[in-house]
Amino acid sequence: MTDEQIRHWRRDTPGCAGRVHLNNAGASLMPRPVLEAIHRHIDLEAEIGGYESEDAVADRIRTTYEHVGRLFETGPENVALVENATVAVSQALAAFDFQRGDVLVTTQNDYTSNQLMYLSMARRLGIEVLRADDLPEGGVDPDSVRRLAAHPRCRLVALTWVPTNSGLVQRAEEVGEVCEEAGVPYLVDACQTLGQLPVDVARLRCDFLAGTARKFLRGPRGIGFLYVSDRMLAHDVYPLFVDMRGAGLRDPGSFELAPGARRFENWEFNYALVLGLGEAARYAEEVGIERGGRRAMELAAYAREKLAAVPGLRIADRGERLCALVTLEVEGQDAREVVRRLRAARVNTSAALSGKGPFNAPGAATPILRISPHYYNTREEIDTAVAALEELPRD
Repeated sequence: MTDEQIRHWRRDTPGCAGRVHLNNAGASLMPRPVLEAIHRHIDLEAEIGGYESEDAVADRIRTTYEHVGRLFETGPENVALVENATVAVSQALAAFDFQRGDVLVTTQNDYTSNQLMYLSMARRLGIEVLRADDLPEGGVDPDSVRRLAAHPRCRLVALTWVPTNSGLVQRAEEVGEVCEEAGVPYLVDACQTLGQLPVDVARLRCDFLAGTARKFLRGPRGIGFLYVSDRMLAHDVYPLFVDMRGAGLRDPGSFELAPGARRFENWEFNYALVLGLGEAARYAEEVGIERGGRRAMELAAYAREKLAAVPGLRIADRGERLCALVTLEVEGQDAREVVRRLRAARVNTSAALSGKGPFNAPGAATPILRISPHYYNTREEIDTAVAALEELPRD
């Protein structure tokens, strides 16, 4: 990767001029083509109207599905657009007719919003939520998943590929093999994965995959997507609260599902964000996810090395394989206050909760600092962030 290529990406990213942005695991800085796509459509809506502007860009909307599908090696008919990854997960969960006594298998590292949905279903529907054990080095143990998925009433295995509070990369493909052998549907939350790691749903053997635009994909906030496998579509699955985007009334007593994954969508869209998502996916193709992700992870490794040498900082990441998300504890400091102080120094980071097992909640977890570089960042920016941390007052 040449210095000129990096300079090009930074010129394409207006936000680079004003601050050090190391919060790509929260929301990346959008490149100029994404911003322009969003602005153009908002201007068009103001000029000719919302419905009329949708019709005017129908070809570009269709292209968005194609670009998004290529992110995980599938076709546009397997892609549903939704508000965010959590909505994508909820739509996938709503495709199952869970009954009292059914089992959902998950991990110790699933995203908090997903855990809340599982527990809500346990309380309301009477399902049992089983969490697979971790490996000693961190991350889910596929053999533990195998044992739990053998339960005669296991209806679904759900996994967050990269947790929000760790640089850990879970063994998603190995868990997919387990699910295929057991004949159990498999849901993957790839919210933190897409844009920094290559994703191939055939290799994952997943039935659903949830993602978002705003993180390492460098798209806008407020738009996400759901992959639905041909296998699921062939079984005519659909969300509990399907609306007129996903189905049509055949007569007063029946309805007909929309073809493909569109049955998981809702009628109303922010089409400026849809077009921004399409442009972000196209831009990611142009950069090359493997190439960009490799640089992001190299920068994360450099950050871990630099941060580990600073007294009072402790790297919190665990796992055999780590990605471009660095987590650390700051001795004597609440990470949320550290985020505010760094932001005042024009360095963007974020905070997350990290606790034993799945209990990432106030009172059961410690706030940790997240530093998440991407391919458009530089080593000099990492050095700036480290220097800012060194200058923080210690209690």
